[in-house]
Amino acid sequence: MEEQLLCCEADRPPIRRAYRDSNLLTDRVLRALLRAEDKYQPAPNYFKCVQRELAPYMRRIVATWMLEVCEEQKCEEEVFPLAMNYMDRFLSVEPTKKNHLQLLGATCMFLASKLKETIPLTANKLCIYTDNSITPAQLLQMELLVLNKLKWDLASVTALDFIDHFLRQIPGMRECKLVLRKHAQTFVALCATDVKFIASPPSMVAASSMVAAVGGLQSRLAGGCNMSQKMTEQLAQTIRCDPDCLRACQEQIEALLETSLRQAQQHAVATETKNVHEGLCLSATPTDVQDINILINLHKS
Repeated sequence: MEEQLLCCEADRPPIRRAYRDSNLLTDRVLRALLRAEDKYQPAPNYFKCVQRELAPYMRRIVATWMLEVCEEQKCEEEVFPLAMNYMDRFLSVEPTKKNHLQLLGATCMFLASKLKETIPLTANKLCIYTDNSITPAQLLQMELLVLNKLKWDLASVTALDFIDHFLRQIPGMRECKLVLRKHAQTFVALCATDVKFIASPPSMVAASSMVAAVGGLQSRLAGGCNMSQKMTEQLAQTIRCDPDCLRACQEQIEALLETSLRQAQQHAVATETKNVHEGLCLSATPTDVQDINILINLHKS
């Protein structure tokens, strides 16, 4: 008798994930995160004091590439911010050649996925994403160097660790919280690509991302404007910072979103023009156009 093949056997099995543990969202855990975040802060001036060959724009290029890899591989949302924390901490203490920066970025994703993923990214797959400009042996060698420089302390506190704690302070609105969480995660990832936010504590980035998300969705929320103002004051008190500092960080995030949106649109127009000139078929929507639509919807909502 011919055996039937189950759907789950034809492809990789579905990844099982645990439910979120409400015991990890207590005030005691939040206070512990706030105490620990300074320990994992990179040096904000490492481009001037440590690095000789690297410039901030190089970090932005590699960070954008890392974000694209994480999105294409559908990594857990914690992987990219954690990988960027590893990179910044490493660059804070170790002078690095510019032709090794992509190798470093791949290594940091390799380590972050091991910590956060059920099925981590493989060395071979990451090398393919570099167009085979690095080898698995180089990746594994760099892994040992990064671990040594980070003193094997990989349990970094990132901005994403605070998002659920801050959402917990908003009463009710279960469906809106899911949207707020998604938008806040997008802002956190965006901040991780920009060098201006290296000096900002993760709690500040998370709180500003939450306020920016609430501000963007205020038309959907009852009393959205008042809610945004109240949340700014409440989160500023929670993380013990001046509300004006929180607003300034929020404005930086919104300005970064505007810049990213404009650059994505320009890139899409240039790509479409090039395709038309080359006579290529444009029946399928390019990935970068889809990304623009996501940014537009995020900006308008």
